[in-house]
Order: sequence, then C-alpha cells, then structure tokens
Amino acid sequence: MSIVAIVGRPNTGKSTLFNRLIKRREAITDAVSGVTRDRHYGKSDWNGRDFSVIDTGGYAVGSDDEFEEEIDKQVELAIDEADVIMFMVDAADGITLEDETVAQLLRKIEKPVMLVVNKVDNNAREQDAYEFYNLGLGDYYSISSINGSGTGDLLDALVELLPEPREEVEVDLPRFAVVGRPNAGKSSFINALIGEERYIVTDIAGTTRDSIDTKYNRFGFEFNLVDTAGIRRKKKVKEDLEFYSVMRSVRAIEHCDVCLVVLDATRGFDGQVQNIFWLAERNRKGIVILVNKWDLVENKDTNTVRDYERRIREEMQPFTDVPIVFISVLNKQRIFKAIETAVEVYKNRSKRIKTSQLNETLLPIIENTPPPSLKGKFVKIKFITQLPTPQPQFAFFCNLPQYVREPYKRFLENKLREKFDFTGVPVSVYMRKK
Repeated sequence: MSIVAIVGRPNTGKSTLFNRLIKRREAITDAVSGVTRDRHYGKSDWNGRDFSVIDTGGYAVGSDDEFEEEIDKQVELAIDEADVIMFMVDAADGITLEDETVAQLLRKIEKPVMLVVNKVDNNAREQDAYEFYNLGLGDYYSISSINGSGTGDLLDALVELLPEPREEVEVDLPRFAVVGRPNAGKSSFINALIGEERYIVTDIAGTTRDSIDTKYNRFGFEFNLVDTAGIRRKKKVKEDLEFYSVMRSVRAIEHCDVCLVVLDATRGFDGQVQNIFWLAERNRKGIVILVNKWDLVENKDTNTVRDYERRIREEMQPFTDVPIVFISVLNKQRIFKAIETAVEVYKNRSKRIKTSQLNETLLPIIENTPPPSLKGKFVKIKFITQLPTPQPQFAFFCNLPQYVREPYKRFLENKLREKFDFTGVPVSVYMRKK
C-alpha cells in the first residue's frame, strides 16, 4: 500500500487533515502546538485507491520544546518511508522560518511533494496563499482541513501521484497492546524489538500521547504491536490532552488480543499497574506481565526473582495464572522472550477444545469431586462444551445451576487450566440448565 506523509511545522492542521482522511478521530488535535509527537499511521481511500497516511509531529526550529530534536528525526523518518509528501502550511500565518526550513529539506528529495495551504476559508485567505509560491515547490492546493473545503481536489491530485498498487492479501492481524503507567519503558521496548526509533523516547513521563500500531513478525507469527500512552490516575489527568491520551489507551486495551503490561521494577506492581491489569482482565484479554528495568534492582540474589514474582501473584489473586517475564529494555535482555510468551498466550486465548475431549477429561473429575450440596439439593453436571467466543468460555450443563457457588466455579476453572493450559488468559465458567 502506498504511503502519504503529512509534514510541516507545529499547529498547521496536519492532524485535523489526517483525521478527515482516515474518517476517524484517531490523532489527537488541540489548539496547543506540538500535540502530535510520534508518527501516526492510518488508512484512507479515494477514487478506488487505498493508501496509508502518516501524521507527523511538527518540524520545529529553535523552539524550547524538549522533544524538538526527536520530533525532527521522526519527520525525517516519515519522509523516508513515504511515496508522496504533503507539506502543510498555514495561510493565516504566512511563510515562517520553520516553513522555509522544511521547504529546503523537501527540495532535496526525489519524491513528489504537494504543497498544501491550510485554513483557506475565505477570499482574503485565497489571495494570501499566493505568497507560498516563494517556497519554490511549485503549485499549491488551498484547503480548509477543519471543514473539508478543497480536500476533494487535493485527493484527486494525490491519487495521480501514487505508484501503481501491488496485489496484497488483507489479513486481520492479532493486536498486542503494550500498556502500563507513564515512563515504564513501553516505547523503548518496541523500539528495541523492531531495531529502529519508531517512537519518541525521553526521560520525561508521558511522551507518547497517541496509541500507535506497528506491524511486526517474529517466530513466524505476524501481528500488530500497539504502543499506548501511559495510563495515569484520574486525579492526575487535568488537561483535555491527557484525558484523550488515557482514553486512547483504554480503547487500545479493549480492542487488542493480548496486553503486555509493562511495569517499572523499581516501583513494583503498584496500585496504578494493578488497575491496568484488572482492566485487561475484565475485558477478558490475554495478559503478560513484563517487569522492566530489572538491571536497576540492586542487591539481587538467587531468591530475588522468586520473591518479586510471589509478591506480584499475591496482588493478582484469584487470577494468578499469568506469565511474568523479567526484562531490561536498555540491555535488550529477554525482550524476545517477552514476545514469544505473548504469542503463546495469544494461541492459548484462541484455543478450541473438542467437546468429546472436555467431557472425557472433566466429567470423571467432577464425579469424584461434585459441587457441595446446598439446602439438601445435589447438583449433577452432565455435559460440558466450549462456547463459540473469541476467548475461552465454557458452559457446564446441570440440573440446578443456581446452587453452584463461586468457589466451585473457580475449582472448575483451575481444572480447565491444569488440563488444557490456558496460561495468561481469563477463563469464564457458566452453569446452564440442562
């Protein structure tokens, strides 16, 4: 699929155009400049042509933003990846020093560059747009990304510049969401895996504000890795921007198959990480715990890992059948083991057990350890089947389902885990009237 990158200085309306092209509010937009920090990918189509769109952080010159250098690197990486570049400028501001700097960069590349003059929503602005011929990039396209005027002509011209499509089979890939509190090392983890600086990483918590997908292949298994903004406590979410970032993370958890919950070893499995863990569990997602920055833990001995893991499992109860991998992203220790474990959890979540195998294995166990009688009533379980759902759910058919209490349901869940290996996956047990 062809790739189109939208570049320019901060706050020219790149993310607004991006959202319009992909027909979703995927990128966060705000009147505050510099909201978009990472490259953000989405899919669009026009006149029967499909293409990917990259929304980039604004290319800044001489700003005080700590992320300026990293944002500029991300823009240059996006330009390298793209087949066509849309250079967006602002008719209300006219040509700025940053615009001239970006134009100088784009004049050197041998790729189609479309000069897009945004915020042209009246005749006076249309007259002002002539100024942008001075950038030396040829003709321009006048649009208003906020109301959509001019975008049809822009897209007509764009599809003419796209290279001829190659035949590809569309695959609905599994999604692995990398989640955790801010500054736990989520973006660094993905950068270490893919071997390039796909995401901005700094020591400042909250660098990632959007949830971003990266296609990845490992162990012969292809999937999407989703980097998310760190989830903060509600009382610490003050500005609108932070609120939307947290919502993106929650949505990433809801729409993924496996959550890789990254925690900082120096902080432990604290209340905020537990909230994220239980959010994933309530949504019935596969879960892997990644204890990052293990290299920073001092005075380790032969029992340190065992004791640390035991404390985490105590906080997880009753759902303790979750893999825990100790990693160091900085030293690239066990990062591929983490992915291998996530793939195994995904396969566990997708596992289907034959009805005959379920009944042959579990009915003798149930006969030897039946549900306790209640009010003189004896429950007899006669049949078991797995329900046709994306995650493991089992129906136990019996004469008196209302008399089966939670402890016995947990007993059945533990037997399912013991016999069929559902490590890392929440399992649901339902009692049904036969």
